[in-house]
Amino acid sequence: MNLIKTLILAVSAMVLAFPAAAQFAKAEDAIQYRRASFSVMQTHFFRLGNMVNGRVPYDAKAAVDNADIVQALAQLPWPAFAPGTDKGETRAHPAIWTQQAKFADLSNKMRAETVKLSAAARTGDLDKLKTAFRA
Repeated sequence: MNLIKTLILAVSAMVLAFPAAAQFAKAEDAIQYRRASFSVMQTHFFRLGNMVNGRVPYDAKAAVDNADIVQALAQLPWPAFAPGTDKGETRAHPAIWTQQAKFADLSNKMRAETVKLSAAARTGDLDKLKTAFRA
């Protein structure tokens, strides 16, 4: 993915994430949104994992593409952890709502690690990708 496409994807994800909380008419909508966000992110993260763990051949371009998507998607789910979304069809841990500072810190750390993952993928060095993936 070239720089322009990466920037468009990242900006689009951020633009979608900021007004996301206002888009949720019901708690169930927020829960569905965050579950979908994590599901798509997981798909691309697993694709990287398959390369990192030798289950599929390493493809530098595919690694960059998938890492960039993970990085962009890592911005999306957080507004959907709004008050009232702790009940219903969710697998979210109850501590998210009782330890909000810790949750915010961990979500920020995850976003930072996805930036490192994308940077490692861009090096074309599988060992650097492995290190960033495991973090």
